[in-house]
Amino acid sequence: MSVAILFPGQGSQFVGMGAELFDQRPDLLGDAADEVLGWSLRELCLEGPEESLTRTEHAQVALFAVSYALWVEFRQGYRGAIAGAAGHSLGEYTALCAAEAMSFPEALRVVARRGEAMAQAADLEASGMAALIGADAGLAVEMASNRQSDGGRLEVANINAPGQVVVAGSRDDIEWLVENGRDLGMRRVLPLKVAGAFHSRFMEPAAEEVSQALSQITFAAPSFPVWSNTTARPHQPEEIQDTLTSQVVSTVRFEESLLDMAATGMDTFVHIGPGDVTAGMAKRTVEGIEVHVISEVADIPAVADSLVTVT
Repeated sequence: MSVAILFPGQGSQFVGMGAELFDQRPDLLGDAADEVLGWSLRELCLEGPEESLTRTEHAQVALFAVSYALWVEFRQGYRGAIAGAAGHSLGEYTALCAAEAMSFPEALRVVARRGEAMAQAADLEASGMAALIGADAGLAVEMASNRQSDGGRLEVANINAPGQVVVAGSRDDIEWLVENGRDLGMRRVLPLKVAGAFHSRFMEPAAEEVSQALSQITFAAPSFPVWSNTTARPHQPEEIQDTLTSQVVSTVRFEESLLDMAATGMDTFVHIGPGDVTAGMAKRTVEGIEVHVISEVADIPAVADSLVTVT
């Protein structure tokens, strides 16, 4: 058995997430974190309101903190080897923090700045994202390229798994895509409830802010390989700042990352964090793998026992 860890990104948040962790991990989710953020992490995660929790500047840091705390609890229950990790968008920070490439306080500060910067960039111009139902990556790339040739600004933002492709663009681009999706070969175009066109050139102002925040960190070599969203290959310490900066404006190549991880021999994938989105992506992408979900502390014993038993 070769165990890989997956961490979720923005969109997996919900009011009530991590309820048990706030009492069990006050070292991570307590006053020290609130001092960095300037607001109560516990209150927002457990009480909401949902509209506030889903705001980009709140959702990203809340998901990072809760997912990382859950990882720490998992490592107390499972001491076996970790072959590698990946995180979807924001989750890449959780993965790098789990691999000790940066400390939790460092990552918390950067993620908080990233969320704020992306929210500010989204406010500059009306933009959005849409999921393409029934389209593969090739069709999405061709369609976006053709739209750009006609003066549009549509880009492929996420290639998550077979049949799970997301594009980003201006409001006009998204409306055009909804109207013409069937004629372009898609079964359906589903606009997403997001603040802006993430992982596209619309986020260039945010990338500058993220780069500045990352420049304050001296990254260590990860204790296990962490796959980059932008290169779909393991991070190198000297490249982390650049790859995380480019991630803000580049396509998330999660499907390719999963396939590359499997090609190295990883056959057991464990989603750690709220929801189960990355588990679903792994199942759709890689055949014959074992997939587990740890979305709360209560899930840890059974998963850890299973991993130890098979190992």
